[in-house]
Amino acid sequence: MTDANRRTVLVTGANSGLGKALAHAFARDGMRVGMLVRNEERGRVARDEIIAATGNQDVHLFVADLGSQQEVRRAAAQILDRFERLDVLINNAGTAYARRRTSPEGLERSLAVNHLGPFLLTGLLLERIKDSAPARIVNVGTKMDTAMDFEDLDWTRRPYRMMQAYGQSKLGNLHFTFALARRLEGTGVSVNCVFPGVFRSNLGGSDGAQGVFWKAVDLLLGWALPTPARAAERVLYAARSTDLDGVTGLYLDGRRPIKAPSQARDPAANERLWDISERLVGLSQDAVLSNP
Repeated sequence: MTDANRRTVLVTGANSGLGKALAHAFARDGMRVGMLVRNEERGRVARDEIIAATGNQDVHLFVADLGSQQEVRRAAAQILDRFERLDVLINNAGTAYARRRTSPEGLERSLAVNHLGPFLLTGLLLERIKDSAPARIVNVGTKMDTAMDFEDLDWTRRPYRMMQAYGQSKLGNLHFTFALARRLEGTGVSVNCVFPGVFRSNLGGSDGAQGVFWKAVDLLLGWALPTPARAAERVLYAARSTDLDGVTGLYLDGRRPIKAPSQARDPAANERLWDISERLVGLSQDAVLSNP
């Protein structure tokens, strides 16, 4: 198989935790692997470790803060320049913040990183993914029974609550999954969302929720939680299992389809968030999809 024809995957948030475990698994499978990371130094270390462990030299690093639309656009251009095909996109990166923070565009940062960043990145890469069909998009979600406040997505009217902001931004992944799956029917590209379970995580990193909440969880319960490698098995099922050939629009807990929160099951709500997201990132994915 030539490099141009090698099956290719892109994993976001790939320098540690679940993302690194996924990149390692795909490299072990012999795929061409793209690692999208926020911290270049940590990303280089992770890439070198994966290459050394798997013997797969075809592992590539891309750097972008998903909270910055300018950086997402730059990284997407680099990915398209490097990869002739894109068979699998794993939107894994996610974070939480103890206090309300804003992105370079002035948007609440958990919304920017967890929903708008993946929305924009996917749209920019969508033509390459369609050209690589059969292909898969896997959005890594969470399991929280919540709803998005469409009148205050930016948390300017309500008191900011870390876990509520995180949960609502991650619910955006489900809205996006269902809306995009409908649009991609018949293209050979499937879109599913996976809850990877609760596992040992560095959610938020040093500048997010980790120092406030998750370090305490890890200290008290970390010994009992699954490793990122175990959690990765759930995402890998969605990314490569033949059981899901041609299957799209699912919300998976491991291998089991589960019911999404009620708001995400409402197509009108999916479309409302889609329209808002297109406006906030300045990209019409519908225009991309309508291109021949």
